[in-house]
Amino acid sequence: MRRYSAFAIAREALRYHTGWERAWAAPEPKSEYDVVIVGAGGHGLATAYYLGKNFGITNVAIIEKGWLGGGNTGRNTTIIRSNYLQDPSAAIYEKARSLYETMSQDLNYNVMFSPRGVMMLAQTEHEIRGYQRTAHANALQGVQTEFISPQRVKELCPIIELSGPRYPVLGALWQPRGGTARHDAVAWGYARACSDMGMHILQQCEVTAIHQADGQVTGVTTSKGEIKCKKLAILVAGNSGVLANMAGFRLPLESAALQALVSEPIKPCMDVVVMANTVHGYMSQSDKGELVIGGGADGFNNYTQRGSFHHVEETVRALIETFPIISRLKMLRQWGGVVDMTGDRSPIISKTPLGNCFINGGWGTGGFKSIPGSGWAMAELVAKGEPGELAAPFGLDRFKEGRFIDESVAAGVAH
Repeated sequence: MRRYSAFAIAREALRYHTGWERAWAAPEPKSEYDVVIVGAGGHGLATAYYLGKNFGITNVAIIEKGWLGGGNTGRNTTIIRSNYLQDPSAAIYEKARSLYETMSQDLNYNVMFSPRGVMMLAQTEHEIRGYQRTAHANALQGVQTEFISPQRVKELCPIIELSGPRYPVLGALWQPRGGTARHDAVAWGYARACSDMGMHILQQCEVTAIHQADGQVTGVTTSKGEIKCKKLAILVAGNSGVLANMAGFRLPLESAALQALVSEPIKPCMDVVVMANTVHGYMSQSDKGELVIGGGADGFNNYTQRGSFHHVEETVRALIETFPIISRLKMLRQWGGVVDMTGDRSPIISKTPLGNCFINGGWGTGGFKSIPGSGWAMAELVAKGEPGELAAPFGLDRFKEGRFIDESVAAGVAH
């Protein structure tokens, strides 16, 4: 793989950009691999990358029924933060945030990581107490956050209205080293690195059956034929339950569409990420000038990627009160992503009842920010057959034992 650099850009400019290589190969599938990963989104590609980088396992196929990064990886609002209350959550999300900081250098691919800072607005007395508690917990966890005053909120985001009649701003939990990254670039960077290690990325290749013998996984049937494997890793976000059923077990998950939209582009007006959990709305500004707005998940189970207009209306109505400047903007596009959610709104990184079959899912609305940390932890689980320190709390056995990691109750929202 030829390294990207300023010199490479200059060289290709002189020959009219005719010498660029394909970013990743498009091979035909082999009959057998050491590891088959189902899902070529951020989590699946990150797992493959760290399998190769950390454990030297490169006889790997990453199978995707659509196109690379075409699921939730390409449909989210790109927020990166680690200011969680529960220790296991803070650990894996902080690992992810720290890996994002050096990802462009590690992958030799600009993922456009922007540590612009993330603030979570306190708009009720209950949220003030909750975020102050989280700030204290983060201090013990080694995560840099602080609870800031309304005046400091206004300094960081001048377009915000502090004294909205329904949703006044009473302070915020501020993480200055949080931010955003380019979601497509994260997937493309990992894919390029995996391909360079000799791994096979198989797009337009749907898994239709999972095979087993004597309680151990043996392979999969795909739309491109039979593929044997020694180990199988399932990382398919909203379709986790579907693949689990193929493997013969059930997951404590439900899937629903999560809403997002962007405005028409405008001049730069905010350089931080603002989250308002009371109204379940959050907003940042992209490099193109669009306001990237996220809303809540549908209140009913579904697999649609269109989203529903009533959530868009509720989110925009509340955000207009908090940011009056946006009231006359037009909506450019709107969509939904299918997220899978557990009862405690924390993920599953676990062995399964089927031997040598591993599952990673249930990230709910927090999937993008966790990609590198999730991949790091999942790669260790697949390589060693047992979870490491990051993954151990998120096993399936916690639901049987009542050992929940309840971020939904702790934070009031699972983002």
